[in-house]
Amino acid sequence: MNDHSFLISKTLTITYPFVLLFGLYIVLNGHVTPGGGFQGGAIIASVLILKYLIDPSLETPLKKIRTLEKITLFFIFLFPLGFLLTFIHLQLPTFNLYYLILMNLLISIKVACGLSIIFIRFVFYETR
Repeated sequence: MNDHSFLISKTLTITYPFVLLFGLYIVLNGHVTPGGGFQGGAIIASVLILKYLIDPSLETPLKKIRTLEKITLFFIFLFPLGFLLTFIHLQLPTFNLYYLILMNLLISIKVACGLSIIFIRFVFYETR
């Protein structure tokens, strides 16, 4: 860390948990307010950018992020299929609420992984 970036790194270290919390807030309240999976996932992905700005020498787990993205995509396809085939939404009136929250959460994980992979590829693999 350079001496001239001490203030920036300390400020970003302090704001890191607040940005993550704000992203989770957007995701979990996406069924009530404007926002949801994509917007919250983009905010959560910005946490990785903050981590890189704080310490560029950190190792990024690209393989783990890709695996998490594939697992999340599987569940994004699985849950609507289960929702349609079980007819549980007809028996439980509040199930739609839980379904929307779950899908917002899964979509936010998928978006956060996708944007993180794009950022990692640009920073670490696209050199001139």
